Amino acid sequence: MLTDQEIISTLEMLENEHLDLRTVTLGINLLDCAGHDLAKVQKRIHTRITHFAEKLVPVCDLIGEKYGIPVVNKRIAVSPIAVVGAALSSSQLVAIAQTLDAVAAEVNVDFIGGFSALVEKGVARGDHALIEALPQALTATERVCASINVASTRAGINMDAVLMMGKTIKQAAELTADRDGIACAKLCVFANIPPDIPFMAGAYLGIGEADAVINVGVSGPGVVKKAIDRALKTDPNLDLGQISELIKKTAYKVTRVGELIGREVADNLKIPFGVVDLSLAPTPHVGDSVGEIFQSLGLVSIGVPGTTAALALLNDAIKKGGAFASSRVGGLSGAFIPVSEDLNIAEAARQGYIGLDKLEAITSVCSVGLDMVAIPGDTTAENIAAIIADEMAIGVINNKTTAARLIPVPGKGAGDSAHFGGLLGQSTILPVNCGDRENRFVRHGGLIPAPIHSLKN
Repeated sequence: MLTDQEIISTLEMLENEHLDLRTVTLGINLLDCAGHDLAKVQKRIHTRITHFAEKLVPVCDLIGEKYGIPVVNKRIAVSPIAVVGAALSSSQLVAIAQTLDAVAAEVNVDFIGGFSALVEKGVARGDHALIEALPQALTATERVCASINVASTRAGINMDAVLMMGKTIKQAAELTADRDGIACAKLCVFANIPPDIPFMAGAYLGIGEADAVINVGVSGPGVVKKAIDRALKTDPNLDLGQISELIKKTAYKVTRVGELIGREVADNLKIPFGVVDLSLAPTPHVGDSVGEIFQSLGLVSIGVPGTTAALALLNDAIKKGGAFASSRVGGLSGAFIPVSEDLNIAEAARQGYIGLDKLEAITSVCSVGLDMVAIPGDTTAENIAAIIADEMAIGVINNKTTAARLIPVPGKGAGDSAHFGGLLGQSTILPVNCGDRENRFVRHGGLIPAPIHSLKN
């Protein structure tokens, strides 16, 4: 039971601390839309998505207004298009992406994810066509997001796919050079991708999920920061164990709010409720930053010594509080560290407190990985692939989800600024060691075998 003071603090979260439901994501199974005839596949996709999603935005707005808690983003995630469109060519898959974009605009959602392929063990015909289509598909659309899973603890790392993604990212950046390579901001490369992520750009509906499902992503980095600030103002001598307990209780309250709204949206749409993703997802606004939490904990900035330990404490406390609040926890659940999307982290990058090496190190304990990281435009495809491979190795060996969302900004170098606009924010471009030199390691290709601890049976 919540005490009177805890209820009052929850109301304070709503009023002054940027508490919102960051996303309601409707997962839609498109597997029965597959076929050889492009026009028929497009028609089936349009019919199926509009059937399930036509009321999504009005219902989210109505329930958000009822509780005074805005649902900031309404999104759709679909079955991996590499499977749905396995019989189609790459040019036809670009047309499928445009269909997804058009229907997303029609039902007024912010993004639609699932232009995706799962290639951790090998690249099938449909996977190859989709990866080939990615640069043009992401350039020709506004709302379509893509994710490619190239590694898993069970399978190892598909280095052929990793190198393909290095080349694909370069091509996507060049096609949107006039917008600082923004196509790459809609593309994530994963290890151990969960099948129920509500956050973009990784969201897709996994094989084995229901025909339709509602997954929600709660956030509230500002809420966590304010809770820590209040507690330390009252008692500056709190130890880290006590601070962890405080974060855990705050995560509990935030999760309960998120699940309440998510379940009511699901009931109204007559669609099963899936999971609550507990991730702290920042925005480029003051007071809504994950980076500011590190300062509240006593660090000068994210990136200085102590950052990895502080992030480990934060992630663990959030997961414990959320797991106590809900039995339906899924997705990623933890703290996102997207450089350009978090004003404080972007500033830390500008001042030199955090760079690519430290970002990679802290992904061993955060929920995602190298997220929204702008790098010099002359970074070679092989070096981009090598950065991805390093990130995948962290996920595979630690049996956790990691991802890379890298943006090689055409015509710009380390220290320059990249501007992506809106939720995607802006960032200083980080240097890459030997960014313009040859990297022969990734050219060997093949499969980096799964680690010994994958043999669990």
